[in-house]
Amino acid sequence: MTQVDGRVADATGNWVDTVAPVWTRPYLRLARLDRPIGSWLLLMPCWWSAGLAAIASGARFPDPWHVALFFIGAFVMRGAGCTWNDITDRDLDAKVERTRSRPIPSGQVTAKQALAFLVLQALVGVIVLLQFNPFTVATGILSLATVAVYPFLKRVTHWPQIGLGLAFSWGALMGWPAVFGRLDAPAFILYAGSICWVIAYDTIYAHQDREDDALIGIKSTAILFGEKTKSMLAVFFTMAVVLIGIAGYLASAGWLFAFGLAAFAAHLAWQVRSLDISDPALCLRLFKSNRDAGLILFAGMILDVAL
Repeated sequence: MTQVDGRVADATGNWVDTVAPVWTRPYLRLARLDRPIGSWLLLMPCWWSAGLAAIASGARFPDPWHVALFFIGAFVMRGAGCTWNDITDRDLDAKVERTRSRPIPSGQVTAKQALAFLVLQALVGVIVLLQFNPFTVATGILSLATVAVYPFLKRVTHWPQIGLGLAFSWGALMGWPAVFGRLDAPAFILYAGSICWVIAYDTIYAHQDREDDALIGIKSTAILFGEKTKSMLAVFFTMAVVLIGIAGYLASAGWLFAFGLAAFAAHLAWQVRSLDISDPALCLRLFKSNRDAGLILFAGMILDVAL
């Protein structure tokens, strides 16, 4: 791996490296479009919330326009969040093997160029957000506080995954008001369940960098949990399933939602059983598999409203 080709250490051989115009590649890497898994994980709570709102409203399908807007918004705002994270973490990233090849520490772009790109992505995100009703717009704006604070938490607490959960689960508070123009108990409980889910899957992800993070003073639940990781994952995944189940019950979900939730729970149990925290490649695969877990749950919601 060289800085000449500019490829990121943990994301090689993707369409950005092989197809995208050369001048765009550093910016696409800043937005993590070479690694879209994070955008999918940000999208899942949005679609869950839209699905839950469709169940509660008696619709035959989640609003297709909302589903499309959430898709675009998740990819744009995840890119903006990652760009902000790379700007704030550029000195730390230079000290970690997996992240030192990122665009800023490797010299592909300057911090000022990254900031300009951040503004551009944020403007696109604003355009998407303004397509919703005023209450949903206001709710979306509030999410910026969680995004701004998250990159700094790893410096002061072993629980930065809570901060990520607050930010990455915010979509659970968006789909419901997009339909009803307000926030009710099912949305808040779905949000809490999603936070537990994020804490667990990001703990799996953090085990890739556990040793480097410990050396440079970065804190995480992976370091905190250590050999007790499997037990703690079981706790948080169980809390996620229970809370999401309660949200579905309050929204008057039926047996197909319950079936989807059970399949979602089975997938999470498989992750816990399969995990080996000493195998970074396995940790990455299990982390990525949470997109499939999220889609399974959303599929259950779609079937519930359709049938």
